[in-house]
Parts: sequence; structure tokens; C-alpha cells
Amino acid sequence: MKAIVQDVYGSVEVLELRDVDAPVPGDDDVLIRVRAAGVDQGVWHLMTGLPYLTRVVGYGLRKPKTRIRGRAVAGRVEAVGRNIVGFRTGDEVYGTCEGSFAEYACAKEGRLALKPKNLSFEQAAAVPISAVTALQALRNAGRIQAGQEVLVIGAAGGVGAYAVQLAKAFGAQVTGVCSTAKTDLVRSIGADHVIDYTHDDFADGSRQFDLIVDTAGNRPLTVLRRALKPKGTLAIVGGEGGGRLTGGFQRSLGAGLLSVFVGQRLRGVMAAERAEDLRFLTGLIEAGAVTPVIGKSYALADAPAAIRDLRDGHLRGQAVVTI
Repeated sequence: MKAIVQDVYGSVEVLELRDVDAPVPGDDDVLIRVRAAGVDQGVWHLMTGLPYLTRVVGYGLRKPKTRIRGRAVAGRVEAVGRNIVGFRTGDEVYGTCEGSFAEYACAKEGRLALKPKNLSFEQAAAVPISAVTALQALRNAGRIQAGQEVLVIGAAGGVGAYAVQLAKAFGAQVTGVCSTAKTDLVRSIGADHVIDYTHDDFADGSRQFDLIVDTAGNRPLTVLRRALKPKGTLAIVGGEGGGRLTGGFQRSLGAGLLSVFVGQRLRGVMAAERAEDLRFLTGLIEAGAVTPVIGKSYALADAPAAIRDLRDGHLRGQAVVTI
């Protein structure tokens, strides 16, 4: 089969389209004929091995433990292990696995769900990581409630676009923060208000929010807290910038420590990939409350370009690789 493979950590130049052996499913595996794969910031971190914390948590100290990139997946079930009870050959599924930038991939049953009937494979591949992260940031870390005022920073990005839609589905008043070129997109997905950060400062003290979901990953806690109500909650999704050891994740670590001493709840979000969250999202998607925002689709051979474009901030919505 064809797959995007890397043998060493590095920039997109280390990725190669190669012919490799197709995976063989074990007793607890679902073999998927991949039709599309989502591209998220995590792909870049696993490709580069940065920050070094990424390597320490189990992805390979000196070289990638998993050579095939990609994690979000949508496709058809090709075969199932003998312990699999929830899926059968021919089912259209979506979820997460290791190595989705390939023609075939194996996934665990607990990380898959039946694909929403009203989505294409491309659309479905944009859901599993970004939408689940947004859901857990709002519901689990943020404890969102109807009627709250919610600020989503990075509202036109992969996670941010879902956070806007999900917050609206939970009954919140939503303000999205984005650049000038993306304000129309953020309004179109349901934001009640949009702040163009190139012209306006959301943390100037003129307005405070019950819940802030920060997906942009580079603003200091002191700035974010100025826009947060005294008893409000900040949910930090991921982290960019910073040093090579922890990258931007030191903000999440610092938030947890500071939260002990202040009235505001400050939380870092480490999303867990669970089938029940995918099924919850399927209900919202099939009801029309949530729609994936696809910035651009790429052929498998162009997966390196997809990662580069995402990292450079050139996309409105999410990148998807089609196979």
C-alpha cells in the first residue's frame, strides 16, 4: 500500500510517499480502508518530535515509534479482529488510529464510531480530533452552561470552528477571535460577535467572559485572565511557541498551578479519544447543529504541503488528506 512515512524526526522534508506492507489486524483491531485523513497540529508535533515532551510520553525518543503519519481517519471497514463486536465489514466509520496517511490503517474499537450519514468521508475525517478536543474543552474543562458568555480564541481554526458551533449548541452567547480575512467564516458558523485581533484587543478590560477557550496557544495567562470574569473558567487547548523542551505546554502547566491561588478556574485540556464522544458529536452533526469546516483537501502525495499550510496559518478551517 502507499503511505506517508518518516524514519527520522524533522520538518516536512523527512516525509516520503512509499510503498509499504499493509497492516495486519489483531484480535482487537479494526482494519480500515482509508478514504480520508484529518490534519491537525498534533501531526506537526509528532513529525518534528517537538517539543521534546512529545517524545518522552511515548512517541519515540530518538526516532518516531510510528513511522506512518496521520491520526484522524474516515473510511470503510475492511476486516475485523475476532474480539470486535461493534463493527463489521463494509461499515463506514470515523475516529482515530496511528498511521492514517495511508491506504489502510488499523484502529481500536474504542476509538471508532459509525460515520455520520450526512457527511462525506472528507468531512468526517476533520471531526475526530478537533471536534472531540473542542467538546472536552467546553463540556469537561469549561463546564459550559446555557446563557454563558463564551470567548473562542482562534475561532477559524480546526478546534476553534468546532468550539464556536458546540458552544452555540450548548446555548451560550459566543464571541470568536480571528484575523480580518476569517471574520466572515466565523460569523457564518454561528458566532454572535467577532473580534478581529488585528484591530481590537479582546483583553482591554471592556468586556469579560464566563468561559474562554484558547486554541491559539501563544498569549500569556496574564492577558487571558484580564478577559475572564472573577469566577470564570479558562480552557487552554494545546500550546505553540515556547522552548524545545515543553513548547507552549508550559502555559497549561502554569495554569493548573496558578488556579490553586486565584478565584478563576484555569485548565489545560488534554483530550481523550473516546467513541462515546464521537457518537455524541454524530448526533449533533446529523441534527445540523455542527458542520465540519474544510479549508482545503490534498492528495496523499501532498500531505507534506497540507502540514506546512496548516502550520503557516494559511487555512480557514481544517486540512484533509484524501486517499
